[in-house]
Amino acid sequence: MSEVRQLTLTDKKKLEAELEELMEAKRRVAEEIQIARGFGDLSENAEYDAAKKEEARVYGRIGEIEQMLRTASFVDDSAADTDTVSLGNVVRVLDMEYDEEDEYTLVGFTEADPLKLFISNESPIGQALMGAHLGDVVEANTPGGKIKLKILNIRKR
Repeated sequence: MSEVRQLTLTDKKKLEAELEELMEAKRRVAEEIQIARGFGDLSENAEYDAAKKEEARVYGRIGEIEQMLRTASFVDDSAADTDTVSLGNVVRVLDMEYDEEDEYTLVGFTEADPLKLFISNESPIGQALMGAHLGDVVEANTPGGKIKLKILNIRKR
């Protein structure tokens, strides 16, 4: 059995909105398939092939989202406290090696954007920070190597 993924309520809203869009796309694709069938020989019908590929993509994504919404554990990121690092917190850290400060926002995986320093609790740095307290030094095994981060501040997003 797979591990339960934690998502924020913000993640949930985004997934539900995407699911709604996909349901509309599903109806559009069904119409496109019907129209393409009218063009005759399906073995050489590019419109039909394209519509069937889009149908497969849409149905696949719908299945993924429905599975996530069924099995995920949802965390109210607006209720995050500032004693312990958890989803929904903004964490200011000091990179011990480079003596540089960064500020990470811990989010569910659907909101993750490493360029903005929005990291999921499933990322190496996110895993290291989760559950830590002010003043703790945590170690993260990143693709670039091990890093040590000292927690300077924890606040709500």
